Amino acid sequence: MFVLNRVLFAGSIIVPESTSLTVCHFSAVHRLTCPRRNSPYSSVDSERYSSLVKSVMSSTVSSQTPETLQAEDGHVYGPVVKARTPPRTEPRLPKTLHPFVNPERTLETEEPEAGPPARILLNRGKSRPFIPSVTRILQQTLSPEQIFYLERWKRRMIAELGEEGFKEYTQNVFKQGKLFHSALEDILTSADTWRNKNLSETPQCPPEAQGYIQSISHVLEDVSAVRAIESSVQHGPLNYLGIVDCVARYRGVLCAIDWKTSEKPKPFLSNTYDNPVQVAAYAGALNNDGNYKYQVENGLIVVAYKDGSPGHAHQINSELMSEYWKTWLLRLEDYREHKSNASSSMSPEK
Repeated sequence: MFVLNRVLFAGSIIVPESTSLTVCHFSAVHRLTCPRRNSPYSSVDSERYSSLVKSVMSSTVSSQTPETLQAEDGHVYGPVVKARTPPRTEPRLPKTLHPFVNPERTLETEEPEAGPPARILLNRGKSRPFIPSVTRILQQTLSPEQIFYLERWKRRMIAELGEEGFKEYTQNVFKQGKLFHSALEDILTSADTWRNKNLSETPQCPPEAQGYIQSISHVLEDVSAVRAIESSVQHGPLNYLGIVDCVARYRGVLCAIDWKTSEKPKPFLSNTYDNPVQVAAYAGALNNDGNYKYQVENGLIVVAYKDGSPGHAHQINSELMSEYWKTWLLRLEDYREHKSNASSSMSPEK
């Protein structure tokens, strides 16, 4: 070990005076003897690189125009083939637009509310010609998409429950719906239970229907002036009939009401599928049936749930009812056309 009495410059290392160093560990001396490594950028053409940077950073607008760009694209990718605009299809309209309301019958703003609700039984005597029902017409004029989803649902249920299980399931659904409508009829025709807050606990309500009644109890609070319950309606000129569930005022508006049960929530009118068309068909028949002296322009679909959760009430105003009435007329035309084609195919050739 020895002491340096002067400043030693070793590259970029400055060793101050009087610093003790061990010669064998003085790495700076070895550093001085190493050759200097070349920078990886030493071989770059600086002039060319500088011009490239200037061109990229420059704010000069390109001399290309939309025309030259389009010509260049055409040369690279070929000519542009414009797709043809599909022709606009006009909405289908009924061949004969039969009026929804009866022009020979005046609209009553204040109907008499006294007296029991009408209940006209459906009479299908042997002497009477066959008249198709609203339900039958709608079932036989389902769209291919509706048929597809209906069949898929049926296959899934059979795969889960089996043939016998699915049959029992459908029978239970039908039975519960019948008990629900029967309980509603007792409630709407009984003055004692009409405003009862615990409608599901009344003696007239069977256990199988209590959840459904509880589900729509808040809707029944807005129902008044019941005019008809489970009453048949028939449209003479259009030759069809049906049974309307209820005709009453809902929040002051006279409506044709359809009560529905469901296992799944149906918070929107679109979730009810063909039910609005069905209601419009019933209302149109009632408006042309001589057994009724008033007319109905509005509809109401009430969906009840078995678990008692709040049901949904979908009100259909007169404008919307007119649109569903047009749809019903189209379905009626389709039914007659299918029936005519079936009759032609079964008739013997001459």
